[in-house]
Amino acid sequence: MEQMTLFDDREKYNPLASRLRPEKLEEFQGQRHLLGEGKVLRRLIEQDQVSSMIFWGPPGVGKTTLARIIAGRTKAEFINFSAVTSGIKEIKDVMIKAESSRKMGVRTVLFVDEIHRFNKAQQDAFLPYVEQGSITLIGATTENPSFEVNAALLSRCKVFVLKGLEEADLVQLLHNALSNPMGFGNQKIAIEEHHLRAIAGFADGDARTALNTLEMAILNGEVSAEQITVTNQILEQCITKKSLLYDKSGEEHYNIISALHKSMRNSDPDAAVYWMMRMLEGGESPLYIARRLVRFASEDIGMADSNALQVAVAAYQACHFNGMPECDVNLTHAVIYLSMAPKSNKVYAACNAVKKDIRELPADPVPLQIRNGVTGLMKDLNYGKDYEYAHDTEEKLTRMQCLPDSLKDRTYYEPTGQGTEKEIKARLEEIKEWKKKK
Repeated sequence: MEQMTLFDDREKYNPLASRLRPEKLEEFQGQRHLLGEGKVLRRLIEQDQVSSMIFWGPPGVGKTTLARIIAGRTKAEFINFSAVTSGIKEIKDVMIKAESSRKMGVRTVLFVDEIHRFNKAQQDAFLPYVEQGSITLIGATTENPSFEVNAALLSRCKVFVLKGLEEADLVQLLHNALSNPMGFGNQKIAIEEHHLRAIAGFADGDARTALNTLEMAILNGEVSAEQITVTNQILEQCITKKSLLYDKSGEEHYNIISALHKSMRNSDPDAAVYWMMRMLEGGESPLYIARRLVRFASEDIGMADSNALQVAVAAYQACHFNGMPECDVNLTHAVIYLSMAPKSNKVYAACNAVKKDIRELPADPVPLQIRNGVTGLMKDLNYGKDYEYAHDTEEKLTRMQCLPDSLKDRTYYEPTGQGTEKEIKARLEEIKEWKKKK
């Protein structure tokens, strides 16, 4: 452990969140689904029987703190390892040391912060040592380990999902910061309870954000001989802009675009606009959202309202013309229209059914009658023979077979009775009945 000197003032100037980091399991806030009495993780920690595991959760919920608590309770050697500053050489050096300790009967617990930052080769370097028990690996990540951690390594680790803290937990955390001597316990701070709730709401489950916001508000408070006062005006300045949890390349990106898509599919314009705006406020490109709307218009609405595709394409063009922030209303317009439009996935279903047959069945030749016989040789081979020109008939229809023989009775498009598709359905049924007549 690093020895502090007489002139070391880091403790004084450390951020509040760092000064108040819990050191005991009893001091840890939140995660009662994992750390409540009788819960699996709590028992493992208390019994010092920690196995390889991964803590997965958003920033500021206690992943690193929990690892430090484990370090304080385990009889094993605890090594803190950062994925940001370490490479394969550092990994191998630590592994060699751990293997040597194992032969001496000493366990090694290796904590890897931001494990998702390691590439495949770096993660593979851990695998043999985890397998033979040289180390107990504890990884922390904000990204979905299913995507970011090698399957082989993931299969040897128990994944514990840490959730954002509830508002009540955050308020309690803030009260502790005001009373704890390591926080503001030695100062008289005047701050209203509703201010603490506002900070907790602003933090959105993130303990670090809550404590940092409280510290900023107090440091900028009105100072008098008696106390430091946090006013409404000061607090408003500290919480003017919420930093939304949204990673344009991470899991939350896919979660929210999925929420948008499914809200529109469920004809819920309020939810759809909310999720769309969450993406915009999180920094997503409006063109990406517009492209998803274009896809949705055909996948989930299709022939039930073909105008939906035009609206979606128009929204995409509007995003090009206007850009942000003006195009947010164009996207809102499109999202509401698509949400309220009648729904049919039969265009999407037909597309997939055709692709399945193409992939799984022999590629039969084009029927001769619908081939284009543009040369003499082609005509000699009966290209275009018996072709029937629909425009020459009164009904503008013929009974000519257009699918290959093996698929001649296959039906791919089966319209619903939704929106304008009911007219398409009636027309298609009429055509099929006519073709049955000889």
